[in-house]
Amino acid sequence: MEREELAAWLRLEMTSGVGNDSARRLLAAFGLPQAIFEQSKAVLGQFVSAAQASALTQEPPQLAEQVQTTLDWLAGAEDGPPRRVVTLGDADYPDSLLTIEDPPLMLYLLGQVADWPLRALAMVGTRNPTPQGSLNAQQFAHAFGRAGLTIVSGLALGVDGAAHTGALEGHQASPEAHALATIAIVGTGLDRVYPRQHRDLAHRIARQGLIVSEYRLGTPPLPANFPKRNRLISGLTRGTLVVEAALRSGSLITARLASEQGKEVFAIPGSIHGTQSRGCHSLIKQGAKLVESAQDVLEELHWPVPKLPRVAQEATPVSGSNEDGLLQALGADPASLDALQARTGFSTSLLQTRLLELELDGRVGRLPGGLFQRLGQA
Repeated sequence: MEREELAAWLRLEMTSGVGNDSARRLLAAFGLPQAIFEQSKAVLGQFVSAAQASALTQEPPQLAEQVQTTLDWLAGAEDGPPRRVVTLGDADYPDSLLTIEDPPLMLYLLGQVADWPLRALAMVGTRNPTPQGSLNAQQFAHAFGRAGLTIVSGLALGVDGAAHTGALEGHQASPEAHALATIAIVGTGLDRVYPRQHRDLAHRIARQGLIVSEYRLGTPPLPANFPKRNRLISGLTRGTLVVEAALRSGSLITARLASEQGKEVFAIPGSIHGTQSRGCHSLIKQGAKLVESAQDVLEELHWPVPKLPRVAQEATPVSGSNEDGLLQALGADPASLDALQARTGFSTSLLQTRLLELELDGRVGRLPGGLFQRLGQA
């Protein structure tokens, strides 16, 4: 993109008081942004408010600095994954986003070239999943990756990170591997990674997938940006799978947006005692499709895929009847130490020793409140 064209798009996006809706009206009337800024205040006032028309006649502060920052960022593609800026008028703008409410004027892309439309599925959930929830997210995404799907999520801690990781691993093992393993839609500028814990994961995604943001470079992790970007997560995909979510989880926003966009909504059920399952159970009551395996989603979306094994992980057999009995006693729901002692008859010291061994072996997860949960299937 030439400097003048980029400057015009950034000026339109940065003009105070002019949102995406007003900007689209202006683009429909005058064409490219350069033509908008050639108009008088009186002419602009026929399409936007007087205050907006006045703002459009003045160059936003820091415009020149933002233009140079963006050009420098684009030039950095020589040292790593491709970097692009795609505008609403570009042929490379994703078709599926043109039909959503409030499509962004500009998209910043870091990573591999996408061949729109994609066979893509959104996977979202809580930032604080149970051990089983995190395992489910990674295993489902792995199965979808092996089936040749692109997994779209938000790079947040918890379910998002597990989904991206599983998709990358599944893509590597896929006989039908395609260009994009996963897409991360982020709520900051692409010159920073948030959260910091996912810096290495973001680098992996840029090499095997794509990172997308509607926010200009330098944008910090503002709280309001993250719910807003959820419309892009659902908008790029055919359906949204919620892995674990509390009743007030932001993941339910993504599910609602998907439903409003006419997309399928799926939810994995969990324990009736777990707060992280209540959001999924609420979605199922409202008509979301209950999911027990990756195959359930693939069949519902009518995608031709190879037969996949059920996603649930089989626990590796352990030696000794104590371990086997303890895994059976744990059941599917979280359990307290007292409850397990009552079920097994083990002494406190023996029970704690066996739980620690199973936890270190990855067969049992420790939850807040002194609860324990079996991982996978015993």
